[in-house]
Amino acid sequence: MSVRCVSIRLKIPDNEAFTALATLQRLNVCVAHLERSDVWLLETDEKGGEFLDAVRANEMLFNPNTHELVELAQPHPRAGEVWVEELGEDPGLRARLGGKMISGVRSAKRLSGWRLFTQAGVPAEDSILKSAADVLLCNPAIERALT
Repeated sequence: MSVRCVSIRLKIPDNEAFTALATLQRLNVCVAHLERSDVWLLETDEKGGEFLDAVRANEMLFNPNTHELVELAQPHPRAGEVWVEELGEDPGLRARLGGKMISGVRSAKRLSGWRLFTQAGVPAEDSILKSAADVLLCNPAIERALT
């Protein structure tokens, strides 16, 4: 059993990301570009490409017309990225997305991924991520930010 991590983001314009970027800039957070994604931590027995094909086949997660899917090498945020998780979520129940299971998946955890970039086009530093999470991206009453 292993945890596989996939990031699913829109390949069409993302209004939520655009609004978050504009708001962060108005709040004087030093960010020039922002990407939003759904990050899934999936506990599974599946290996190789069959797993990714099964994720792509689940229309509750992925629409090939509007999404792109990337498997992340590690189950933690990349440079310049903050993941926001909902507190109290049940990963066992989350595996039953809309009643459609993914073969071999025992549990699933969904997080919101926010990847921030500076004016120079490099991933934002931890201090910028913390500031963005504190002022907008994470509601500490019901969520937790992971960097």
